[in-house]
Amino acid sequence: MDARTPARHAEAVIEVRDLVVGFGDRVILNGLNLDVYRGEILGFVGTSGGGKSVLTRTILGLVRKRSGSVKVFGQELGTLNEKERSLMERRWGVLFQQGALFSSLTVKQNIQFPLREYLHMSQAMMDDVAFAKIAMVGLKSDVAEKMPSELSGGMIKRAALARSLALDPEILFLDEPTSGLDPIGAGDFDELIRTLQQTLGLTVFMVTHDLDSLHTVCDRIAALADGKVIAEGTIATMMAAKHPWLQAYFHGSRARAVFGAQG
Repeated sequence: MDARTPARHAEAVIEVRDLVVGFGDRVILNGLNLDVYRGEILGFVGTSGGGKSVLTRTILGLVRKRSGSVKVFGQELGTLNEKERSLMERRWGVLFQQGALFSSLTVKQNIQFPLREYLHMSQAMMDDVAFAKIAMVGLKSDVAEKMPSELSGGMIKRAALARSLALDPEILFLDEPTSGLDPIGAGDFDELIRTLQQTLGLTVFMVTHDLDSLHTVCDRIAALADGKVIAEGTIATMMAAKHPWLQAYFHGSRARAVFGAQG
């Protein structure tokens, strides 16, 4: 077993059981089961359009499930009242694929948005938090007053990450965090995620198609196909799996460039 892989008796902070999600006549997730363990970085991969982001949005409550169970920190999300739901949402942060910064707000104001929504803080304290988060993600302080339109793609990702960390979450959801970044920028972002995870004790659920990310920062991988998790474990587990999609994904030309040294 890989040294970074959590033991099977580790605490599952996200538990998904028999989850069914669909739109109209199309079933996207069909009896999906998945555990995410405290303190791990789980890479979630799957076929294009197969439902990776749908799972994230279902856990977050942005997509309605047809049946099944989604528990976070042992609580069934569908049974929470408004106050309990608000308290739960303060325990996670989300980085959407394109950053999803508010275009009419500065970086500082974007980071302060969840603080205004969930907490009662003075402006001075919110400013302190914003500048601390900006530094935490490796941006310079002068970025605080910039608009999203003034930022590069990599800076937008980091600013959005700073916002996702504003409430000091325990779980971080990342949706294709390195998409649109050049290889150097993607590698730097992966390193940042690993550093933050180790420093802050985060649990990270990362939807990704980036083979380098899977290899360098993920403790464990879960693979989605046909509406279900078809395999989970280390890179070695994925490469040994016989499912046709996993064979194509982990043994294709791009995979050989990343994993070639492993044989």
